[in-house]
Amino acid sequence: MLVLQAFARRPEPGTRLTLVAKDRLTPYSGMLPGHMAGFYPRDALHIDLERLARRCGAVLIQDEAISFDRDAGQVRLRGGGTISYDILSINIGITPDLSDLEGAEEHALAVKPIGDLLPKWDQLVQDAHKPDGPRRIVIVGGGVAGICLAFAVSSSLRAKVGSSIEVTLVSASAAPEINSRMRRRVERALERRGIKVWAGCAAIAVDPQGITLAGGRRIPADRVLVSTQAAPPPALQHCGLAKDEKDFLAVGPTLQVLNDKAVFAAGDCATMLGHPRPKAGVFAVRQGPVLARNLRRALRGEALETYIPQRRHLVLIGTGDGQAIGGRGRWLAFEGRWAWRLKDWLDRRFMRRFS
Repeated sequence: MLVLQAFARRPEPGTRLTLVAKDRLTPYSGMLPGHMAGFYPRDALHIDLERLARRCGAVLIQDEAISFDRDAGQVRLRGGGTISYDILSINIGITPDLSDLEGAEEHALAVKPIGDLLPKWDQLVQDAHKPDGPRRIVIVGGGVAGICLAFAVSSSLRAKVGSSIEVTLVSASAAPEINSRMRRRVERALERRGIKVWAGCAAIAVDPQGITLAGGRRIPADRVLVSTQAAPPPALQHCGLAKDEKDFLAVGPTLQVLNDKAVFAAGDCATMLGHPRPKAGVFAVRQGPVLARNLRRALRGEALETYIPQRRHLVLIGTGDGQAIGGRGRWLAFEGRWAWRLKDWLDRRFMRRFS
């Protein structure tokens, strides 16, 4: 989106831009918990890619890239077509890694991709209104996304259904992005909201009655949402492009894939080998302007600039009640209504760039 915006502001003569996206409307993950908690309508967290492409003279192909042929310089689409390229930029996100959670494919709701989650969430809310609807909700994954989800689900369903809703958060390990002071604030907020926490407990199986932990203990559940580790999308398999040890695309400081200067990659689908960072949207946003400039320089045959991601970044977690908890680095932690207003302002400002 940031690349398209940059080329809309300053078109590059003689360049044909083609955007391949599965959906015309793409959701912004930063506002998903706020939407689930009732703070934003559905359309507030979507960006219209067709309109954005039109602004910069790009062609939008509403399809899904399923493989990349670097020898032929082509992208193969699920609809059966192919697109030839001189320069390719890949930012296709992640897919949830459910390999260590038996039964998750059949009995759990994966948080990503968000576009697939939203209709399932709508169905869960609809079912929860029934007298015999789901009351016990378990969220697997103690990272920032899982914590945000726990607050949002608790706030939304309790407001709609009542105090009979039970929300449980199961985490195998602590979120690496959260410092110790922020973690204590999060723990206290979870307790205040009546959200049960199983910390240091790995879930190994899901079935229609609940989940099983590594030690054999059972946690009953009517619905299970999974926000665990990321896996590379299937389209990156067998593409001949350089990968890291987890099969994400391996890029250097110019955001070029290490074994192909005609291919760039950014966001969660890529790893900067010299500077690995958590799979978080803040890094993709920071890469956007650099990626746009380097794509332009590559088209012109100019030297590319290098990018080193920051080590510390601001983390803001909405607690579903008009407040938020924030932190940065090893020590800074804060919370309150002003923290939610800060998060809301940052998210709305980001979305206004594409409206």
